[in-house]
Amino acid sequence: MAAHRWLMTEAKAPMQRAQFDPLPPGPGEVVVAVAGCGVCHTDLGYYYDGVRTNRPPPLTLGHEISGRVVACGAGAEAWHDRAVIVPAVIPCGQCALCRTGRATICRSQKMPGNDIDGGFATHVRVPAHGLCGVDEARLGTSGLALADVSVVADAVTTPYQAVKRAGVTPGSLAVVVGVGGVGGYAAQVAAAFGATVAAIDVDDAKLAQIARGGAALTLNARGMDDRALKQAVQDFARQRGLPEAGWFIFECSGTAAGQLTAYGLINHGSTLSVVGFTRDKVEIRLSNLMAYDARCLGNWGCPPELYPEALGLVLDGRVRLAPYIEQRPLDTINAVFADVHAGRIKRRVILVPDSA
Repeated sequence: MAAHRWLMTEAKAPMQRAQFDPLPPGPGEVVVAVAGCGVCHTDLGYYYDGVRTNRPPPLTLGHEISGRVVACGAGAEAWHDRAVIVPAVIPCGQCALCRTGRATICRSQKMPGNDIDGGFATHVRVPAHGLCGVDEARLGTSGLALADVSVVADAVTTPYQAVKRAGVTPGSLAVVVGVGGVGGYAAQVAAAFGATVAAIDVDDAKLAQIARGGAALTLNARGMDDRALKQAVQDFARQRGLPEAGWFIFECSGTAAGQLTAYGLINHGSTLSVVGFTRDKVEIRLSNLMAYDARCLGNWGCPPELYPEALGLVLDGRVRLAPYIEQRPLDTINAVFADVHAGRIKRRVILVPDSA
């Protein structure tokens, strides 16, 4: 099988196209012909910011993958020729963490583009367990292409897991800090769960977009201190008859400033879910969690068993992808990385191989 991947050889050096043979898949493995692979800020962290991958380079990045199974190893034959989404985090399914509902932190997990070669390639070889099948009939009526739903593998499922785990219920108030990328989907998912959503960002364009995507309140944090932001959300809750305590706060900006803002919004009985990632450190008064009887949850990936639920929201149109994504050819990967890193591209780019 003629195939290629784009290899990261060292930070900031141009990624190189290399030939490889993904066949044969081993027992319990499949080979997926990649339809599309989303560019995540985690990829940029690996490439530009010194975040270490578990497997050292040379390595193919990319963990938001959709495609079609073209070869199956022993025990995985049922996946042949099926359209699939590859989980961004593939747990082993056997260890104590997996058996006790903590599969996302399985110590034997395989993350494409981190532990194993990822999806910036024409083909990828991955474990079959955890694959999410895509109903192509529903996909066809949704107006989306198979490449489009690649972003479900992280940008949608990670906030889906966070919203579900936090316990968001109809009639609750969800506050999302940072509504680009993952945060925009977090706001949509929270709204789909029945929450009223307040969105906070420093970009008016992102706020305007999420106002059309389900946020009932938008606040630009630029020029507002934490006290003013909290008061604005409190006033909104009171005016709308929403809970004035027990808010669900989602930090999705992946910045130190966003984390401080999110922490400053904690009130009595609230839940802070940290979804974004930054290597920067912040200084907080941890005793606020005690004083407010609040809780803080970290979120890493999403268990594969939740993928069908998250995909269902997308195919039903309750979470919209189209306004937030754009496709680019895979062979433009170096230019795309540079543009995304510089902030010149506002949508989530999906890289599509020539053969897709």
